[in-house]
Amino acid sequence: MSLSREDVEKIAHLARLAIREEDIPKYAQDLSNILDLVEQLKAVDSDGVEPMAHPLESSQRLRSDEVTETDERSRFQSVAPKTEAGLYLVPKVIE
Repeated sequence: MSLSREDVEKIAHLARLAIREEDIPKYAQDLSNILDLVEQLKAVDSDGVEPMAHPLESSQRLRSDEVTETDERSRFQSVAPKTEAGLYLVPKVIE
């Protein structure tokens, strides 16, 4: 797919990018190459290929999900101007 000068100008406008006139042909070529690559990828038969989040079969080491602090909500809320049912009450700011 080949993009024209007008296509690049429209894309730049939509993306709110300021590009110099002399750079437009380079952008057109680069964007056209990207779109050609996407077309190549779309042509590949990917039926039966399981999607994966990462190309390497690895898992993250996670810490155990254990409570490490005591519940001090009542102490924190004791100094709040207004609370109700464990929630902080604040003035309405949107009408």
